Amino acid sequence: MKATTQIRLRLARPEDVAVLQKLIEASVRGLQAEDYTHAQMEGALQTVFGVDSQLIADGTYIVAEVPYPPGAGGELTDKKSGWTIIGCGGWSKRKTLYGSDHWTGREDALLDPQRDAAKIRAFFIHPDWARQGVGSKILQACEETAHAAGFRRYEMGATLTGAKLFGAKGYVPVKPISIPLNNGETLPVIHMEKRA
Repeated sequence: MKATTQIRLRLARPEDVAVLQKLIEASVRGLQAEDYTHAQMEGALQTVFGVDSQLIADGTYIVAEVPYPPGAGGELTDKKSGWTIIGCGGWSKRKTLYGSDHWTGREDALLDPQRDAAKIRAFFIHPDWARQGVGSKILQACEETAHAAGFRRYEMGATLTGAKLFGAKGYVPVKPISIPLNNGETLPVIHMEKRA
């Protein structure tokens, strides 16, 4: 197990987008192959998976990063700061349940915290850091900040891969969702919910 004591969380910034896109592609291709076909993963990367810049603009998208060894390279490392992004995830106060900037089914209207559930969104972990507690740290931070914003329920469209983590954290399946992809495939996900 990697040392998780040096993992730090921070809000994502617009300048992180290129690195986040590489992280998302590595996460999907490296971790979702047990649950999805190659065509489903590639179709999802073209249609629904990717960076949601609205989450970054809203200040609700979190990255997890670790210090990178001095002098080492790495496509996910910020050479100025020396930190490498190893995971990302967020929560939303908007109606969109899932999807990136290129997803056509977006609904950016604001939610009512007294009536609506905050949306837990866009979790991706680098394969080298899978099952090391990174997703759990990000999820806890998302739930805490959504709760501080007045939300008492959380919901998500979890991938079959992510549903394992979220189920272990108290989320319960509500219904299956089938997302149509640009390449003619469909991506099965699970609508899940949790009370604060």
